[in-house]
Amino acid sequence: MFDTIDPGEHDGPSLRQAFERSLQTTIETAGVETVRDRTGLDRETLAAIADGESTDLTVDDAAAIIAVEDDRDADAIAADARDRLLLAMSSAVMDVDALARRIDGDVTAKELQQKIEGRHPMGLGEYADVLAAVTEGQ
Repeated sequence: MFDTIDPGEHDGPSLRQAFERSLQTTIETAGVETVRDRTGLDRETLAAIADGESTDLTVDDAAAIIAVEDDRDADAIAADARDRLLLAMSSAVMDVDALARRIDGDVTAKELQQKIEGRHPMGLGEYADVLAAVTEGQ
């Protein structure tokens, strides 16, 4: 999902929706119970995603869902998503200070750096907003 959706075609909210549609497809294909058993996420959250509702998933949660149908494990998928974000930042010649000023939110540059590096959880919506902001800056 993180590597199949082109962030250049979306703003933050529509990128999040694209990610959520991809997760919805995975859950519909594998089944809520299978995804629950393999991810440890609660049934209500997974059922909400399957119904097309927006939830408060983290990048790690999304990676766990993706891993149900992927050859890689959730940690590798989440690390790849963070690496893609860092590479996009490098290509755009954008540092975390500039990025923190660009996104709507009350996150400091230090907090954002920690989230990008995976030291603190990053919400899927926040990831989408950050990636869209970086892509827009390229």
